[in-house]
Amino acid sequence: MNYFSSSFTLGILGGGQLGKMLLYETRKYDIKTNVLDPSPEAPCRIACDHFEQGDLMDYNTVYTFGKKADVLTFEIEGVNVEALEQLEKEGVTVYPSSDTLRKIQDKGVQKQFYKENKIPTSPFKRYEDKYTLNEAIVRKELHYPFVWKSCTGGYDGKGVSIIRDAEDVIPLPEGPCIAEKLIPFKNELAVIVARNASGEVKTYPVVEMEFHPEANQVEYVICPARIEPEVAKKARAVAKQVSEAFKHVGLLAVELFQTEDDDILVNEVAPRPHNSGHYSIEASYTNQFEQHLRAILDLPLGKTDSKVGGIMVNLVGDENHTGDVKYEKIETIMAMDGVTPHIYGKKQTRPFRKMGHVTIVDEDIAQARKVAEEVKKTIRVISK
Repeated sequence: MNYFSSSFTLGILGGGQLGKMLLYETRKYDIKTNVLDPSPEAPCRIACDHFEQGDLMDYNTVYTFGKKADVLTFEIEGVNVEALEQLEKEGVTVYPSSDTLRKIQDKGVQKQFYKENKIPTSPFKRYEDKYTLNEAIVRKELHYPFVWKSCTGGYDGKGVSIIRDAEDVIPLPEGPCIAEKLIPFKNELAVIVARNASGEVKTYPVVEMEFHPEANQVEYVICPARIEPEVAKKARAVAKQVSEAFKHVGLLAVELFQTEDDDILVNEVAPRPHNSGHYSIEASYTNQFEQHLRAILDLPLGKTDSKVGGIMVNLVGDENHTGDVKYEKIETIMAMDGVTPHIYGKKQTRPFRKMGHVTIVDEDIAQARKVAEEVKKTIRVISK
């Protein structure tokens, strides 16, 4: 099929920052794009060929939108899977597939999938609601501390809590959930895996993630991770194992724990470009967004090596500001060597909302980390 400068149409479900960055690559290759998003001010709106406003969870909306595309992909997991299944039956190519998405949307199903496929992950148990969770605690089948996760709807640190005592259970929402054993770990790592429809698979270097202590969001992503080569090799092998089990097409971001004993455990995955791969825009031979495009169109995968060390700093809304956004001292960080800000296009800021990111590149990762700290201290995302 001729994808380039033709009538071929790529449909993208979700019009947020991930879609916007994917559109940089479709523009580079002159690939026609349609985007569906519920917000009239979605970041993708300015860069796609055709924008539609609509509910991503509504069957008819997703189905009707999908019928206008030759290949359909998504930048967010919260989409109507039944509509994707019907579109596939009618010949629309959907990557990653509805089958992959269905296994990943529900964290209980996702964890069970790891167990069945002998993929290393922390011990867990699924509960139908908070009542059955509480019953398990009372019967001493479940012991503090443990990690609580909502089976659906969690993102950017939401839907995850460490439960240390009975008081922590009280504010938990209703609905299906899982309780995981709290595993002591040295590092939180991630590996981006790319797989095209022909079965070609490539992994990106392992990244290390540092989290904000309050917001439970990634604050820094460091590539390469500051770990032993043997641990990195094991992490990439586990990530590839996960990819092969899902048989996904596109990108799969695999979040991992490095335990105190240097074992690698899978935390969770995302079947799309991911925050942990943003460094690749400046630091890699092939950035994650171009790679996703190559994979879903069954083109040869690009080189995943890094040209230079890279660190990504998330730009999130200041906790004391809500309203029209202003990026304070952005000019100051732009004067620093190797620093590139990416602004997502969200007009309204609120506490801890992801508004952009900054990439810092340097051949010396320790020096890049120092600059990243300076960037973090300098720029503020505030309201006017």
